[in-house]
Amino acid sequence: MVPTHIKNFDTLVVGGGIAGLQTALDLGDMGYRVAVVEKDASIGGKMIRLSKVFPTLDCASCITTPKMSAVAHHENITLFTYCELNLLDHEGSGESQGIKSLITQNPRYVDPVKCIGCRQCEFVCPVHIPDMEQGGLSATKAISIPFSNAIPQLPVMDIENCMLCGQCEKACPTNAIDYFQKPEEFLITSKTAVITTGFDLLDVKDNVQYGNGQIPNVIDSLQMERLLAPHGPYNRVLRPSDGMEPDSIAYVQCAGSRDKSMGVSYCSRVCCMYAIKQAMLLSGSLPLADIIIYYMDIRAFGKGYEQFYQNAKAMGIEFVKAKVARIDKGENGSAQVRYELQDGSGIATTDHDLVVLSMGMVPGWNPEPICPVSKDSDQFITSIKPKISPVLTNMDGLFVAGAAAGPKDIVDTITESGSAAMEAAKFMSKSLMEN
Repeated sequence: MVPTHIKNFDTLVVGGGIAGLQTALDLGDMGYRVAVVEKDASIGGKMIRLSKVFPTLDCASCITTPKMSAVAHHENITLFTYCELNLLDHEGSGESQGIKSLITQNPRYVDPVKCIGCRQCEFVCPVHIPDMEQGGLSATKAISIPFSNAIPQLPVMDIENCMLCGQCEKACPTNAIDYFQKPEEFLITSKTAVITTGFDLLDVKDNVQYGNGQIPNVIDSLQMERLLAPHGPYNRVLRPSDGMEPDSIAYVQCAGSRDKSMGVSYCSRVCCMYAIKQAMLLSGSLPLADIIIYYMDIRAFGKGYEQFYQNAKAMGIEFVKAKVARIDKGENGSAQVRYELQDGSGIATTDHDLVVLSMGMVPGWNPEPICPVSKDSDQFITSIKPKISPVLTNMDGLFVAGAAAGPKDIVDTITESGSAAMEAAKFMSKSLMEN
C-alpha cells in the first residue's frame, strides 16, 4: 500500500542527536528545506543525557538545549519525532534521481495539535514504571514528557503499562488524550539524505564475565552520567541498591571494546576520556571516596586530552594498569573485581561499593534491509573516502556523519556534521546546475 501523505524536502536527516541537529542547522541556514526524523520522543540524542563534556567540563545541556531549540524554531527545518524509518532508497533515474523514505509515525496516544504540554496527565497518572531516561534508576509515570527540556514538549503514553483508568483523559484541559491513536505512514521525498543515527552501548546483560547485569551495583557509563547530572534520579551520587554514598568506586575500561568474544574488536575511542571526566566529577561530589580506573591503555588523543589525564592523576584518582577478568557479587552490596596486573605481579581481587563499566560502542542503527548503503566489518556505515571526505557513502546523495560512521567524540562529530552539510549542499547545487 502506497502512503497518501507525501512530503517533499531538500534533505532528510535521519537521527536527531547532536550530529543531526548540527547538520540540519547548517543546511537550514543555507536555505535548504530539511526534515529531521528521530526515533525517540525528543531530539537531543545521547548528548542531552550527559552531565558535562570533556575536556572543558562544560554543561552538556547548556550546549545541546540551544541547538535543540534553534532546530525546533527554524523556518526551514521540520521535526518528525517518535518515528521509525522503514525504507530509504533511490527513486527515479538519471537527472531526476532522488531519495524516497517511508516513515511510520508511532502513536503517542496524545493529539500533538491539542496538547499544550501542561503535564496534568502525568501528575494524575497512578502508574509508575522504570524511567529509562534516568537509566532505569528511578520511576516515571505511564504517561509523561520524557524529560524537563525535551523537544517537543509532548507526553508519550506507555500503552503496555497503562491500566486505562482514564485519569489522564479527565485531567487534560484540552481533550488531547486519544486512546485509539494508530500508527501513520507517510513518504518523504528528498534530493539528499544524511545518516546521523549515532551509537548504542553494548548491553551489560550480554557480558557474562561482568555479571550479566545481575550485580546490583555494577552500572554502565550512561547510568553514571545520570547520577552525576544535576537533574539526575537522586540529585546526588548514591548506590542504586540501597541509597548509600559509595566510599570506593571503580571504573573498568575496555568492558566489551577490544574484545573479539563480544564482537567488538575495535577501540571505542571516547571511553578513556569520559571515565576520566566522570572520575574528576566524582572526586568533587564525593571528596572522601577512593576512585580507581582499571585500564589497559589510556588513549588521550585529542587537543587538551593528555593534560586532562594528567590533571586527574594530580587530583588523586588512582590508575591501575590491569585487565579485569570478572566481577562477582561481594558482601554488603559490594562488587568484587578480579583482575590481572599488567606489570607481571599477578592476579588480585578488590571489593568496591560501586563499579562502572565503560561498555563498547556499537552502531545505533542497522541499515539492513531498510537501506542499501554498505557497512564496514565493524558494522558501522562505510566511509568510501575516509581520508579525503569521511562523510561520503557508496550511495549518491546519501551522506553519513557522527558516530553512525564509527566511534568518535563530540568535537569530531560536530566537525563531521558540518562537512556532511556542505557535501549535501554541493551535491544539490551540482544537480541544479546540470538541470
